[in-house]
Amino acid sequence: MSASSTPPSKKSRVSSRLAAIAESATLAVDAKAKALQAKGEKVVGFGAGEPDFPTPEHIVEAAVNAARDPKAHRYTPAAG
Repeated sequence: MSASSTPPSKKSRVSSRLAAIAESATLAVDAKAKALQAKGEKVVGFGAGEPDFPTPEHIVEAAVNAARDPKAHRYTPAAG
């Protein structure tokens, strides 16, 4: 057994629900774009990243108003 091996009794188990979680679509698209760029392809990215401009004021106000709405002060339903 190598130093990096885990004895069978110590292996972690992952629930089927956790194992069923899909990869982030945004990260998958970003990885594909980077791979294409590495091959010299021209890629225009609209996925992951940070904007280089401030959030427009009407969007900020809409977010503030939504946060003030008591209907938004609860947890969403959960499957358990």
